[in-house]
Amino acid sequence: MDKERIVTAMSLKEDEDQTLRPQTLDQYVGQHDIKEMLDVYIKAALKRKEALDHILLYGPPGLGKTTLAQIIAHELGVHIRITSGPAIERSGDLAAVLSALSPGDVLFIDEIHRLPRFVEEVLYAAMEDYVLDIVIGKDHESRSIRIDLPPFTLIGATTRFGDLSPPLRERFGVVLRLNYYTDAELEQIVRRTARVYQTEIKEDAVLALAKRSRGTPRIANRLFRRVRDFAEIIGDGTITNEITDHALGKLGIDHNGLDRTDYNYLRSIVEKFAGGPVGIESIAATISEEITTVEDVYEPFLMQEAYIKRTPRGRVATEKAYQALGIKYYKGLLDT
Repeated sequence: MDKERIVTAMSLKEDEDQTLRPQTLDQYVGQHDIKEMLDVYIKAALKRKEALDHILLYGPPGLGKTTLAQIIAHELGVHIRITSGPAIERSGDLAAVLSALSPGDVLFIDEIHRLPRFVEEVLYAAMEDYVLDIVIGKDHESRSIRIDLPPFTLIGATTRFGDLSPPLRERFGVVLRLNYYTDAELEQIVRRTARVYQTEIKEDAVLALAKRSRGTPRIANRLFRRVRDFAEIIGDGTITNEITDHALGKLGIDHNGLDRTDYNYLRSIVEKFAGGPVGIESIAATISEEITTVEDVYEPFLMQEAYIKRTPRGRVATEKAYQALGIKYYKGLLDT
């Protein structure tokens, strides 16, 4: 299962080290345009002494959406309440969270696309008018009550932008997409992590870790911790390129950041479906995974790095995928 992968972008228990999270926009590496816009919006809200407009952050997992939400609250000088779509099952759950907010506070809802639809509809009035309309009782004894809320900022995060209903999307004044990080940005993150952990790391090891981190800070920090363990046991504690290669080789991660799961996915297309095109349902069945996991976790990096491409008829393995698998490639009709 994907939860056991070292290079999964999904959050694992080991990723909850708060010491690695930057506290300010200046400390936050990458997403330059987003930081510039947020800096303006935050300063304008503070100048007007108003709550910041509601913000929607979307993009692949592991790119720093939760960290950005915490930074926004820190820059505003307010508290943040963190929850998730699946955790809000009833209107009463939402009412309890919202009524506990103070003026200007930030409410962060991760996986906001998984909010139940009836809860989402209650949220509309809270976002627009800072009120909650709750129906209590049943049948002929039911009645509606209105609860006034303090002005607040909702920050929603999602990996599945297309799953959000149009009415919910339209209620966010600021919509920002987070993109994969460059190797240079990941190098900055690896160096910062080394400083936080007070670990010496050679520059060629920094480059190697960045290249294998799949454009994702969460993975970069996770790989750093694993390599640091090897450095302390088989070396003198300094992370070198040789130790990095040895450690990540043992973990089954190649020089491009691909692991056994990626190769299993690529082989399913190349060897079982002649390189494609093949539908997502067939791929998921072949590798015994959920369709949403394949779409959200497996494919974004492989598409970003051009190992596969999506066509109207299905997924197709590219020449780069064949090269990674060591299989001779024959140019097909779908190639451009």
